[in-house]
Amino acid sequence: MPNPFRERRLARAAAALTCAAALALLPIGPPAVSPAHADTGPRVQVNQVGYLPDGPKNATVVTDATQPLSWELRTADGTVAAEGRTVPRGHDASSAQNVHTVDFTGHTAAGQGYTLAVDGEVSHPFTIADDIYRQLPVDALSFYYPQRSGIEIQDAIAPGYGRPAGHVGTAPNQGDTDVPCAPGTCDYRLDVSGGWYDAGDHGKYVVNGGISVSQLMSAYERSTLADTGDPAALGDGTLRLPERGDGVPDILNEARWQLEFLLKMQVPEGQRLAGMAHHKIHDENWTGLPLLPSEDPERRYLQPPSTAATLNLAAAAAQCARVFAPFDAEFAARCGTAAETAWQAAVANPDILAPSTGVGGGPYDDVRVEDEFYWAAAELYVTTGDAEYRDAVTSSPVHTEDVFTDHGFSWQWTAPLGRLTLATVPNDLPGLDDVRATVVAGAERYLAAIEEQPYGMPYAPADGQFVWGSNSQVLNNMVVLATAFDLTGEARFRDGVLQGMDYLLGRNALNQSYVTGYGTNDVRNQHSRWYADQLDPSLPNPPVGTVSGGPNSNADTWDDVARANLQGCAPQTCFIDDIGSWATNELTINWNSALSWVAVFAATS
Repeated sequence: MPNPFRERRLARAAAALTCAAALALLPIGPPAVSPAHADTGPRVQVNQVGYLPDGPKNATVVTDATQPLSWELRTADGTVAAEGRTVPRGHDASSAQNVHTVDFTGHTAAGQGYTLAVDGEVSHPFTIADDIYRQLPVDALSFYYPQRSGIEIQDAIAPGYGRPAGHVGTAPNQGDTDVPCAPGTCDYRLDVSGGWYDAGDHGKYVVNGGISVSQLMSAYERSTLADTGDPAALGDGTLRLPERGDGVPDILNEARWQLEFLLKMQVPEGQRLAGMAHHKIHDENWTGLPLLPSEDPERRYLQPPSTAATLNLAAAAAQCARVFAPFDAEFAARCGTAAETAWQAAVANPDILAPSTGVGGGPYDDVRVEDEFYWAAAELYVTTGDAEYRDAVTSSPVHTEDVFTDHGFSWQWTAPLGRLTLATVPNDLPGLDDVRATVVAGAERYLAAIEEQPYGMPYAPADGQFVWGSNSQVLNNMVVLATAFDLTGEARFRDGVLQGMDYLLGRNALNQSYVTGYGTNDVRNQHSRWYADQLDPSLPNPPVGTVSGGPNSNADTWDDVARANLQGCAPQTCFIDDIGSWATNELTINWNSALSWVAVFAATS
């Protein structure tokens, strides 16, 4: 199977480099500090948020020692609560460090201000408690409200993030309410207002929007189906958004904001390629930083339809049809009709691929769409039970593939989404036991990666490269681990998810928490045009609960900040918390959707 994360990455990188013109407009900000020369803090790396009393508790120590070392777990007042010996692990290729590991799982007493002392170093403080992840789902999911396009963001709902509505046709915006097609592609105009801004720019992309909204709906579905799910945790009144109190779970209200936009991107009846979905809508030219959405003066165009975007619409809308049925039958039916129309359009146009070029917005190209066909067929079959979609699933070459790769999955490799839906949402597909077995087998692969690596990551790409957005691959591998727990009830899969959280929240080579507002050394300067405090102190940092893309060791895809600071970096250290480094430190809706799914699991399981 082709590696979906390496296919055409050079072409994508070339397109991304056009953003250099936008960054040339950047004001001079604080100088970047190379991780290779920066003080990354204590050599004892822990989860800076903490550990569950009944969960695994592991840490990594950077040391030249080759023999076991003594360690002490200390309470806030300095009392030694537990002690033991480290396990030497030798040279770790991902970090280029000599490391030991510490396992203090046996200590279960709750408390705040714990530290771990090893080799003359003391870790950042952390907590042991049952509720350490209780707030994370709220924050990770509330990230989406300030990302909304086409609506005023109210400071009373998102304190510090209030701003005017973006792209509603109020000058200097040219608006998203009456958008023409890119020159030479079609002769109609569409209202494509609403939805979420995809990342740190002002573009909106259907393929990235599809996986993002699907993961939010899947988090809700899991809460209603899994033995450890808790629908109340995602119910009405749980998030920071304006629709609270309407009787609909807040997570679905947020999903609907994006779904309404996706439905608008469908080519209308009577037009060429009717039923297909436009791939994206974005500015004619890259804009500089900082720039509020309401101040964007660029012309915006609908980019041509693509098969991948159409199948994303079909999959997300099919899921919408079943998830919203109890709350809004009319909207659910509208989603169902759009899904089936999109499917038929994709079947009739199976090879319309988006180009690898992009100016004013990311390319989001994809050279293989069998995975999107598989995902869409799976969602349509589970929703409708129709034989047409069942046969499309079982006849797909993807159905018998090992879809859970060492890299994980993303908008460019969506087959795992279909497999996870088939394995967990009730349906009558023949051979369901085999389908579920493939999920467990994938989770076993990620557990093995955790055991093999001294930083406990469920991510071990065979080529050693950390891809652009590696943190999302870590998180999506954790989704597979969590699903295996739901299918088997085996605690080792849940523990694998928790060890993945350790990596994201500080147990890594940079002693870096990759989630804003969580941990002693958390990211603050993700690449964004309006969360741009690093450039303009009157603007905020990204909202609490925003995950950074993370280490990217493929120098061919680096931005200028990465090139200036990360030469010679080991894969796990190819990261810099600088607003100019979109290649290592951007925020995106699909990275936060993976964090949201995992956060809900960690908080309730």
